[in-house]
Amino acid sequence: MLREVWLNIGIEKLDTHEGITVKVLLDSGATGIFMDKRAVAKHGFTLQKLERPIKVRNVDGTNNSGGAITHQVEVNVYYKSHVERIRIDVCDLGKTEVILEIPWLQAHNPEINWETGEVKMTRCPPLCSRTKSRGVKKGKRVVTLEEEKMVKWAVDNKKDWGREEEIEKNYRKIEELVPRKFLK
Repeated sequence: MLREVWLNIGIEKLDTHEGITVKVLLDSGATGIFMDKRAVAKHGFTLQKLERPIKVRNVDGTNNSGGAITHQVEVNVYYKSHVERIRIDVCDLGKTEVILEIPWLQAHNPEINWETGEVKMTRCPPLCSRTKSRGVKKGKRVVTLEEEKMVKWAVDNKKDWGREEEIEKNYRKIEELVPRKFLK
């Protein structure tokens, strides 16, 4: 059985719409979404300065050698048919490029096969989008031109991040996932 799950995801820079593929660790012990400082510099992400630094502690409780988190990046994330805009804190992660953590895992509640490492994004919250071959469907909201460009980039121009495994029958409406008392 696997003790950790790694995914290849697409990350798009918001300013240039340039896309890269990164290896991501799903970490149920982490308390934030993190990107390594070296990966940020290597790929030329635009940094956003935080109002206050955030102390970073390693798994063993010691202070992170890279110091406090002082910046973050905002990106579009693509995995299979999952599309999402997130902010990622920038810190020293060593050899790991990106870590997705507990709140992200709780919000998306992905189906994880711990024997094979397969991850399916079938229970995402309504803020996430699901790509289709002809555009994005996000509830009953009208899709913006920028979102259509984002989907076209992911579907037509970049590496396949496992979308071929997604099948239409796995797509469920929010009304099927959320108890009725919360829909009103």
